[in-house]
Amino acid sequence: MKQKCLGRTGLMVTENSFGALPIQRISDSEAAGLLRYAYDRGVNFFDTARAYSDSEHKIGLGLADVRENIILATKTMARTREAALADLETSLANLKTDHVDIWQLHCIPELPDPNDPDSAYQALVEARRQGKTRFIGITAHRIDVAIAAAKSGLYDTVQFPLCYLASDKDLELIRVCREHNVGLIAMKGMSGGLISSPRAAYAFFTRYDNVVPIWGVQKQSELDDFLTAAEEGVTCTPELEAIMEQDRRELQGDFCRGCGYCMKTCPAGIPISDAARMTLMLGRAVWQRFTTPEWIEKMKTIENCLHCGLCRSHCPYELDTPRLLEENYAYFMQFCKEKGLI
Repeated sequence: MKQKCLGRTGLMVTENSFGALPIQRISDSEAAGLLRYAYDRGVNFFDTARAYSDSEHKIGLGLADVRENIILATKTMARTREAALADLETSLANLKTDHVDIWQLHCIPELPDPNDPDSAYQALVEARRQGKTRFIGITAHRIDVAIAAAKSGLYDTVQFPLCYLASDKDLELIRVCREHNVGLIAMKGMSGGLISSPRAAYAFFTRYDNVVPIWGVQKQSELDDFLTAAEEGVTCTPELEAIMEQDRRELQGDFCRGCGYCMKTCPAGIPISDAARMTLMLGRAVWQRFTTPEWIEKMKTIENCLHCGLCRSHCPYELDTPRLLEENYAYFMQFCKEKGLI
């Protein structure tokens, strides 16, 4: 498999790399088997986070014995030096290693003050000094934060949602990272499941030699889609360009990307990251998956919305989440009625 260089880190990572958020949803043995399958197929870069429940633990189970052959990245959502360093110790124990290759501040709303001795940035610096990480970075969902980090000279890598649905403003980050020799890691390459063509998703990234997608997978078949595209040398053909253009037309404007950062804040227990884009999911996936009795009950939790605004305040895309929930609920209920399900 081809490799790409992560900016000034010099790390050569596989063009298809592994985003380990989804392996939270499968068993230890399934996750270990999937991780080892990815490694055996040539994948060498695995990205996880302290916030991904047992993802780090599963990587430790599946890959500890080949640690010297892989590149590991993890993250902390802590916002102070002390808490971040404590997170790192937990991460290292879970991953069964004495260091990670990249340690990142996770989903930061703004860059921490590098001169504040108690800031999370100082934790990154201290961990690097101690040899517990080789390089440091940030992940962000706000383009202004990502660009500021790339230009600051303080971070070796930036992780940001990128795919062929990205706006011109978001794509400007690619140029900025190249200009400042910052490694650019692309998350949400399938836009949280809204993109239906893995080949088109893969082809988009062949345009950029300085962008490395980390595909979030929980099934071998999902990973095989990208590995096969690489083996076949898929590029942006007119047919794939047409798929991209159609998706852009259908998904333009405000839509939930399914990042899930609002989920922990909802006092009503609404499954926001799916409910707020149900209209799209019914039209772009097998609709029967989302119209089961269980899903009908989940969608009905929208009736309990308190309009407290917490979801909106935690949305990195600044969406009017309560409005999206109401619109999607109305569409969903009408859809189910027409199908004779309610």
